[in-house]
Amino acid sequence: MAEVKGPSRPRAVMWAAAALVVVAVAVAAVVFARGGSDPGGQARGPEREWCTPGTPRTALCPNNEVFDAKEYAAHGDAFECAVFASQADAQAVLRTDPRDPNHLDDGGGVACRGLPEPRDTEPVARIAQRFTCGPDDSRSALCPQPRREFDARYFLRYANDAYDCADFARQADAQAVLRFAPADPNRLDPDGDGVACPDLPGPKDAKPVQRAAP
Repeated sequence: MAEVKGPSRPRAVMWAAAALVVVAVAVAAVVFARGGSDPGGQARGPEREWCTPGTPRTALCPNNEVFDAKEYAAHGDAFECAVFASQADAQAVLRTDPRDPNHLDDGGGVACRGLPEPRDTEPVARIAQRFTCGPDDSRSALCPQPRREFDARYFLRYANDAYDCADFARQADAQAVLRFAPADPNRLDPDGDGVACPDLPGPKDAKPVQRAAP
């Protein structure tokens, strides 16, 4: 009786490899159709594309060119400072509606001082005109009270470039902030000579501060 032989070894290997390729293609097709899978093996939907052309500029899309301040001023108290990519964007919203439905104003017509550059710290006029100095307000350009004690820590509360020379009532006050924090997070001494805001009115303190690395 003749012996029945199975397929040759090379042909069996070839068929096994082909079967693996078919399975791999099928699995890839399923994963692609479901939008990928996470490391735990659970399928999830497609990744959301945040920064496609035409998406408004936000903290999630800081480099997008499109920004419409009106969109942030027409929904009541719907947006916070953390939504905006820059302080200038938040200020643009405050200028669009000085009633400030989003409560972005940090005081005196300037929105979201703690946000990064670019900056626009020129006060919004209608809000600045209504601003009045309370008993606990620190001395500033909006509250120039010469007899009130000055607290440099007030101008360091955001720990970044939140205040400009125009926010200070006098040069000595800006110098006090630089002396308190020589790393100069507010960039009051951009040329690094140790003297803050030399063009501000007196009283003045022109004794240089030994600068520290930022």
